[in-house]
Amino acid sequence: MYVTTVPNHGSKPTILLRESTRENGKNKKRTLANLTRWPKDKLERFKQALAASRAPGSSDAKQQDGFDIVRTRPHGHVAAVLGTLRKLELDHLMASKSSFDREVTVAMIAARVIAPDSKLATARGFEDETLLHTLGETLGVSQANEDDLYAAMDWLLSRQDKIEQALAKRHLTEGTLVLYDTTSVYFEGRHCSLARYGHSRDGKKDKLQILIGLLCTKEGCPVAVEVFDGNTGDPTTLSSQIQKVREKFGLMRVVWVSDRGVLTEAQLREGSKILEDFDWITALRAPAIADLRERGLIQMSLFDTTDLAEITDEVYPSERLIVCRNPLLAKERARKRQELLAAAEAELKTIREATRRSNRPLRGKGEIGIKVGKALEGSKVAKHFIVSITDEKFSFERDEKKIEAEAALDGIYVIRTSVPTEELSSEEVVRAYKRLSVVERAFRSLKRWI
Repeated sequence: MYVTTVPNHGSKPTILLRESTRENGKNKKRTLANLTRWPKDKLERFKQALAASRAPGSSDAKQQDGFDIVRTRPHGHVAAVLGTLRKLELDHLMASKSSFDREVTVAMIAARVIAPDSKLATARGFEDETLLHTLGETLGVSQANEDDLYAAMDWLLSRQDKIEQALAKRHLTEGTLVLYDTTSVYFEGRHCSLARYGHSRDGKKDKLQILIGLLCTKEGCPVAVEVFDGNTGDPTTLSSQIQKVREKFGLMRVVWVSDRGVLTEAQLREGSKILEDFDWITALRAPAIADLRERGLIQMSLFDTTDLAEITDEVYPSERLIVCRNPLLAKERARKRQELLAAAEAELKTIREATRRSNRPLRGKGEIGIKVGKALEGSKVAKHFIVSITDEKFSFERDEKKIEAEAALDGIYVIRTSVPTEELSSEEVVRAYKRLSVVERAFRSLKRWI
């Protein structure tokens, strides 16, 4: 490597760091960096270091004359994340002026993008002795410990209303789509005032949990979040979120998109005042879809030429029902059902053989029933078996009628909405409902290292 000065036609000369190599008998030059803006004294020291590295007996990896490589600090990804964050002005959304709490919060956001981890591990990534990148040094928070990170989160909580209002002003307008969904997060400790036992999405029935409601734009950009007691039902969170959109964000008309577990039949039937002036998009539950099929409103002929069709039903006045069929989903559900049925059958056969064995056979209607209950618990196909239990015998068979009735609806789902056709076509309504998947993606990110 060497430093060279290139004339620039009357302007200030360009100073370049170059490397010379020889390929196929020819000399090749490659520019490594532009040093034109370097101060003169810094450039001179660098030239001396290069000269020393070429001196006999010198070592590029060890101490040179005025140049010592002690440690490398990865910086490119830090610069990219912080550059994007500042371009989006997220730091100014939190506070207009820089402060230790703001910079720590920015560091936590950037660290979550770069390498998601616990608060303790994130803090260690800032420290000089254990750093993984230049994030702490760049933001001036190298000395921040895990307590500082938690304190910064308290600081951020105090500014939540202001931040949410700023995000809503930036991303939400009258008539826009608003996506809302909930999830639960379980706790290992016992010191959260909101933690309760409730329906766990994580399969942790024995753990305390909280419920989180997240409100997003149609693109999936989070705008507002709220934490509820862990035993709060999803539908009961809806009114406070709609009130937030109306009163805090000042929006009088939006299209509310929520899953059927949040925006329920009861909410739509009894809570008209809650949704007043708001259009909405949700879906029907499986029993309601089965009812439509039994009354002949859903037939496979609807999907001869397309995978969706719009129907009307007097049970749902002033609503549009859009029936959709996903062939791939239908095939997958059929495959999974057969696997679950076969696995449950194997468990039941074991119990039946236990009642027939000659040595200490299983006896007692209660004992047999307990084992059958455990075998079918969580299988999702218990309803597809007809069982008979006595004190000495146990028998079972598949309920083929129920299995056929369920199979007839494989891959079929029904979207319901109050949005007029002139505002959103059937395809656009379905697409809007499917946008809830971006909220699920946000939940996966949130729960990765909460």
